[in-house]
Amino acid sequence: MGFLKKLGNLFNPRSQSDQWVQWVRVECNRCGEQISARVDLRNDLSINYGDNGSPTYFTRKVLMGEGQCFQKIEVELTFDKNRQLTGRQISGGKFVDEQAA
Repeated sequence: MGFLKKLGNLFNPRSQSDQWVQWVRVECNRCGEQISARVDLRNDLSINYGDNGSPTYFTRKVLMGEGQCFQKIEVELTFDKNRQLTGRQISGGKFVDEQAA
């Protein structure tokens, strides 16, 4: 039985810990719909080598709601070398504070 369980675990998707996930919540300027997006800090980030040689990371996401409004919301996030969020920009919407939601 142990062999079959190990074999089944190979084909089941692994759950990722919250340590490697950054959630972004935005609100559309046009219709007010709130949209959540998940950023995988291991796979979604692109490296950016600055002038000082210290690497930083960035990602760009284009979000669209599920309602009748098809406004595109573009989010750009920057991270430091430890993959901690250092900056964010948005067009077509506004960021929603997680504590208020």
